[in-house]
Amino acid sequence: FARLFTAYLITYTGNAMTPVAIAFGVLEMTGSTADSAIVIAAPVAAQVVIILLGGALADRSSRQRMIVGAETLAGLSQALIAVLFLTGTATIPLLVGLAAITGAAFALELPAKTGFITQIVRGPNLQAANALLGAARSGAVTVGAALAGVLVATLGVGVTLAIDAFTFLLAAALIASIRGLPQIRPAPASLLRDLRSGFREFISHQWLWTIVLQFSILVAGLEAVHGLLGPAVARESLGGSVAWGFIAASSGFGTVVGGLIGIRLKVQRPMWFASLCAFTFAAPPLALAFLAPLPVIMAAAFLSGMAGSWFGLLWYTTMQTRVPPELLSRVSAYDHFGSIALAPVGVLVGGILYEILGPQPTLLLAAAAVIVPTAAVLFVPDVRRMRSDDPLPDRTPTAPRGI
Repeated sequence: FARLFTAYLITYTGNAMTPVAIAFGVLEMTGSTADSAIVIAAPVAAQVVIILLGGALADRSSRQRMIVGAETLAGLSQALIAVLFLTGTATIPLLVGLAAITGAAFALELPAKTGFITQIVRGPNLQAANALLGAARSGAVTVGAALAGVLVATLGVGVTLAIDAFTFLLAAALIASIRGLPQIRPAPASLLRDLRSGFREFISHQWLWTIVLQFSILVAGLEAVHGLLGPAVARESLGGSVAWGFIAASSGFGTVVGGLIGIRLKVQRPMWFASLCAFTFAAPPLALAFLAPLPVIMAAAFLSGMAGSWFGLLWYTTMQTRVPPELLSRVSAYDHFGSIALAPVGVLVGGILYEILGPQPTLLLAAAAVIVPTAAVLFVPDVRRMRSDDPLPDRTPTAPRGI
């Protein structure tokens, strides 16, 4: 577990640098938020296309090898992007293509990670493990976001992305050295049957598919804020990349604090509490919309990050304990697919609306994309009624069901 924890710290430090560096790099290169939106949307679009395949392959093959391969691929693609900026040869089509490769690597890695954690930690320790990994991820985001703002301002985009590439490769080496429990695999079946059995498990949990539907809208709004609108407002009104780095770092620090509290967090209705936490995600876009002072925006980001860490640890722990292990990566893939399906649209629409309507109306619409679906999901019976002490389903491995 210590190696997995360290790998999270390293890879997410580099991850946090990427959107900050690319957003400011493209804005400096072309001055267009629409161009930035296209580049930022590319990896998310690639994830949408690839992620279901990634989930099926992770359950069928070795999750550990998939994570190592994906980290290596992401490191190489980020290194090429760094070379483009360092040599002054970056173009929007080249950046879109390489960013899409990075997104495809993430699509192969994310479902595998969700299942791989259960091969390292089991049973009652899962919530504490998810809290610690969330704190590691968030601590890394805190350092990475702040470091990215400083590095972009002092050394440039290319150096920032070169450091990012190195972190991926180092994380791959750490993951490769882990010795976990044997992976439970499903009985032999076709890829299509694997995907069908994963989907049937996914829709059998009302709380799961309704919250994923909620997040498809919520993430579309937030992806536009974090990847494009926030950096654009910081550049025009808050002093540039350093200010945005502090805002992003405040969110990361909030998730660290939330993760540490979450180690011992006890709630009777986990999905109800988690859904209430999601309302705080609207705080940063609202603060940005009204050009609140930088400390106020940082406080809103801190609150959002802290509540977000509680949502994440309750969400993953609930999924890992209520979904059979041989189906976990596939169900996780449907979770990621549904959650990010509209994210590229959100970024593209956000970039266009920013240029047509201006920052305030666009940020208010992004906040509404958080508040409205979150309020709706509170009416779902499973979300309201699920209790942490409910009997868990039988997790005995079963063969995939037929088409």
